[in-house]
Amino acid sequence: MRKVLVIGAGGQIGTELVIRLREKLGVQNAIAADVKTECPTSLEDGPYVQMDVLDREAVRAYIIEEKITEVYLLAALLSATAEKHPDFAWKLNMEGLFTILDLAKEGYLKKIFWPSSIAVFGPTTPRENTPQRTIMEPSTVYGISKQAGERWCEYYFEKFGVDVRSIRYPGLISYTSLPGGGTTDYAVDIFYQAKLGNSFSCFLKKDTRLPMMFMEDAIRATLDLMEAPVENIRIRSSYNLSGCDFTPEEIANEIKTHVPGFEIGYAPDERQAIADSWPSSIDDSEARKDWGWAEKYNLQDLVTVMIENINVQLLT
Repeated sequence: MRKVLVIGAGGQIGTELVIRLREKLGVQNAIAADVKTECPTSLEDGPYVQMDVLDREAVRAYIIEEKITEVYLLAALLSATAEKHPDFAWKLNMEGLFTILDLAKEGYLKKIFWPSSIAVFGPTTPRENTPQRTIMEPSTVYGISKQAGERWCEYYFEKFGVDVRSIRYPGLISYTSLPGGGTTDYAVDIFYQAKLGNSFSCFLKKDTRLPMMFMEDAIRATLDLMEAPVENIRIRSSYNLSGCDFTPEEIANEIKTHVPGFEIGYAPDERQAIADSWPSSIDDSEARKDWGWAEKYNLQDLVTVMIENINVQLLT
């Protein structure tokens, strides 16, 4: 029987992932874990454990005692926040990964999901239609840690047979949780301001094109990857993944079709340099070929669903 632990369940991806896993496996078989004391309201229907991924012995003890079979390791410090706390970002983003990889190496876990990011690419990477295998010289702490993590995942698979799987997430857009400190999070905050009737000040230039994805597509991709036959998973670093790509100006114009009076201004800050080092579009043909990936949401679909469902009360 599958028994899954999602570490970092209180974050943007984790909340929705736990909900979907509980639908598939049963409420008691998908355990949410986060460093926060209180369980997120949306996850109160099932088991929750307070867990600090940096407490190696406590994490090991829980996974072994509870006979966990799969771990989704989502705990991380994201791009913009990591630049402000580089030492802690490296520690958090790497030490937790080693704890989980070692548990699988020792036979306690059957399968691991660990997310990477388009942050592994850098200013020397081809920006348009960035291929699966290319130059990777990340210029951020987050990107450096994710690139190192990819190499370690690959190493543990090749040396020890650890079944670890990964996706390089683009910017993720969701209406169920607040922005979490990422460079692409303007594309979430913009909907809250539009629904409140406010103008929006964007911290990126109007023509900054970045790969993005609606959260429902991201969760479906994650589950599809984890359920694919082991022989189909040919890449053990991390798969490129793409949904759509757009600029702040393009998403604002699409929002205006729903909120005619909406206005946007631009005040680029330190996050502009991060965005400039990332791809503008992604080639995800390997994921499509290996395990049948296909997105469902384009920009128009994404904006429609976000406008209909965004809950401004989350801001209070």
